[in-house]
Amino acid sequence: MNVDNPDPPDLSKDSEYSERIQYLGDKQHDCSIRLTDVRETDSHEYYFRFITDRPEGKWIGAPGVTLDVTDLQVESEGETVMEGHSVNLTCKSRCSLTDTPTFIWFRNTQTLNDRNKKLILPSVRRENAGDYRCAVQGHNLTSPPRRLNVIYPPEKTHVVVNPSGVIVEGDSVNLICFSESNPPVHIYSWFKENQTSSVGSGQMFSISTFNSSLSGWFYCVAQNEVGSQRSAAVSLTLKGNMVMFYSIIGALTFGAAFVVVFLLVWRIRWMKKGNESRIDHHSPPHNSNNI
Repeated sequence: MNVDNPDPPDLSKDSEYSERIQYLGDKQHDCSIRLTDVRETDSHEYYFRFITDRPEGKWIGAPGVTLDVTDLQVESEGETVMEGHSVNLTCKSRCSLTDTPTFIWFRNTQTLNDRNKKLILPSVRRENAGDYRCAVQGHNLTSPPRRLNVIYPPEKTHVVVNPSGVIVEGDSVNLICFSESNPPVHIYSWFKENQTSSVGSGQMFSISTFNSSLSGWFYCVAQNEVGSQRSAAVSLTLKGNMVMFYSIIGALTFGAAFVVVFLLVWRIRWMKKGNESRIDHHSPPHNSNNI
């Protein structure tokens, strides 16, 4: 086919192709070329131009060759999945593959054992989170990464008292709530046992001046977008209250010991008097002999 435009673009002189195209033909009967580092933007119809020694002897072979380039793609129902739920990842391509292609799956830098087109995760764990890529065995092409985010509610929620140890009146005390979750906890609430309303919010609950009226058991509730968890309660007790408690216990113990000793002494005396009474009762009468 004779061309209307005598000077169509020469790919060997195009900056997008000059470093990637190589002529393999003999300029007589073979017009083969090699295109390396193929990109999706290389999808075009390609022609060979024949130039002869005649004045208008420039020809293009028609029809040309259509090159359709596509990347492998990992598709899923969504990028975010709840821990314990199932998710399917599919390796897709618009190119025609062999009848029974073997797929290769990657999570981050780890190669997975699955060789199917569809990667099935029946019960997702947080360890399954990461970037997933797929490839087809025998082809030097890997898909772009597809991020899988595994979310779960707060767990291992607990309270740390700072400073720890004995609290005296007037001390400042900080209660800090820790929890593991994805997404991170965004609401921390503080409660005192036997009270329905919260006493504070935020990851740290501070008491600037502690006194006996504040003594009790405190706990926190951690909450994110998918759930919440309550911590175990921790006790805050004023040192003076403990001294009074131990004093009462000591007094009761001393009193009990005194009663026990008194009863033992009384018992011993009672038994002694009983023995003396029996001896007097069984003694023989005194006889007097007159001369």
